[in-house]
Amino acid sequence: MKKDCTQEREKVIQINEEAIKDHLGKLVRSTVEDTLNGMLDAEADRLCNAEKYQRSGARLDTRAGHYQRKLHTRAGEVTLKVPKLRQQTFETAIIERYRRREASVEEALIEMYLAGVSVRRVEGITEALWGTKVSPGTISNLNKKVYQKIEEWRNRPIAEDVPYVYLDGIVLKRSWAGEVSNVSVLVAIGVNREGYRRILGICEGAKEDKAGWSNFLHHLKERGLKGVRLFITDACMGLVESLGEFYPEAKWQRCIVHFYRNVLSVVPTRRMLEIATMLKAIHASEDRVAAIEKSEAVCLKLEGLKLREAAKKIRQSILETLTYYDFPCEHRIRIRTNNALERIMREIRRRTRVVGAFPDGHSALMLCAARLRHVAGTRWGMKRYLNMDLLREQDLDQTLELAEAM
Repeated sequence: MKKDCTQEREKVIQINEEAIKDHLGKLVRSTVEDTLNGMLDAEADRLCNAEKYQRSGARLDTRAGHYQRKLHTRAGEVTLKVPKLRQQTFETAIIERYRRREASVEEALIEMYLAGVSVRRVEGITEALWGTKVSPGTISNLNKKVYQKIEEWRNRPIAEDVPYVYLDGIVLKRSWAGEVSNVSVLVAIGVNREGYRRILGICEGAKEDKAGWSNFLHHLKERGLKGVRLFITDACMGLVESLGEFYPEAKWQRCIVHFYRNVLSVVPTRRMLEIATMLKAIHASEDRVAAIEKSEAVCLKLEGLKLREAAKKIRQSILETLTYYDFPCEHRIRIRTNNALERIMREIRRRTRVVGAFPDGHSALMLCAARLRHVAGTRWGMKRYLNMDLLREQDLDQTLELAEAM
């Protein structure tokens, strides 16, 4: 008897969740539909200056029925009864003429795409959320709306001094006439006089050569990039030469991580950890003189280990990696590598990996720029990266020392 009662209770509390969800969905859609249609009727009354069927000498127009149209909202697809007027064209402030989708839905689609969701997944998500599948063509058309704003953002003036500038490039794939080739996208970020990071620019380059970097630096200088004290980059082909042409007064810091990779490329795998520790010891020195002495000691040890090619690379390039010693001690750990930009480049790679091969360089540039624009609006650009008062204090000390010497 007790067992039968338990079974009866279980039967009583069983809930058909699908039926409830379906009922609630219909209820919400019905409410949204009734509300929007009520607002359309009120808008028509305002344009006519009289309510429906009302006799009034102040009436400006009369109705001529209505037509139906669909609108996709977050609650699902609803049917609107759009009033028609005899003398005026009914243009409502509630829903734009010819619009078929709620604005918030469009914004959500664009945000999903730019955030790294593939077109195929966007189709599935929209069908699950709003009950209708959005075609790849629709997503493409929506993205064209934001491309104009992205282009304006990409070419905006640079109105502030930027003492530290990081440069790097990323190679993407483009598919053309059945062939896949490379296209480079060049990126610059910087730290301004207040110590905040800024996205400075992004351009397409045929390849990371002198012509590509010269065009990019010209683009930055034309937009107003000034006050640069230090460029932090890899030893890209033609980049250093281009820096000297456009910003001869600025110093250059070669990224020590890229330098390590270059040295380790001629080191046996079994000795990589040991040699990497030696290289790090060089840049852990207290000043430039100590670092140079340490580098010579490392080179002698490498030669003793018969790693003459590695020792040669260190002697040839070590001074390029020590420029950061000219700047405040607290800044050095963040200006001796290109890590600040490498993190951004990883975010771009994560997004572009979803696409694979782009149809052309412009589409690759726009997607990368959109991602950078998104990053710039996050906490990344709102958190102080360096205390630039230290650089100003150092400049003041150097000025006083020079004045005393004179």
